[in-house]
Amino acid sequence: MNIEDKNNHTKKTGDNEIFLNNSDSAAGKNQDPVTQVQAGREYEETLKEAVEEPGGDDLSILQKQLEEQKNRAEDFYNRLARLQADYENFRRRTRQEKEDLCKYASEQLVLKLLPVLDNFERALEAEGDSLKDYKSGVEMIYRQFQDVLSLEGVEAIPAVGEPFDPVKHEAVFREESEEYPENTIIEELRRGYVLKDKVIRPSMVKVTKSL
Repeated sequence: MNIEDKNNHTKKTGDNEIFLNNSDSAAGKNQDPVTQVQAGREYEETLKEAVEEPGGDDLSILQKQLEEQKNRAEDFYNRLARLQADYENFRRRTRQEKEDLCKYASEQLVLKLLPVLDNFERALEAEGDSLKDYKSGVEMIYRQFQDVLSLEGVEAIPAVGEPFDPVKHEAVFREESEEYPENTIIEELRRGYVLKDKVIRPSMVKVTKSL
């Protein structure tokens, strides 16, 4: 082929260059079928020779690199699949633990209260004891119950003699008084409690008002 012909163009295969005549290609429509088939076979043979020549080593290298990349991609995919499975197991386990925590959150408190219940049952089953002994037993159970609540952070809200605090107290009555300043609690109608720093039940109180 004439390389200097301006109508020629080049096709690269490996390190080899194959020169194709544009005018011949364009004129292919005017060639007879036998000539076209012959030209196609010659073109295929030219490509085959180019690949089999030293430039074909580049193709082997590319194929090897492609195989390596395919192996790496498959390894990454397997790792991702295992990671996703582990994450799904973690989510399922965490969700189950959260549900169990909400369901059995009061378990420890109930366990601490069971001895108090046992003592109540013993007191109710006792026969022939004097009223004084019965009252003493109830007081003991009452203190035991208070100890359990105290261990859980439950404390009574101070009331009588304290200034009225709408956060901790609920005023249900107001009464004039010369003995106490205005807005002072003079009677506790129902005791209130805090759980650690949170008011879980305000005290129902009677509060003084100005004359």
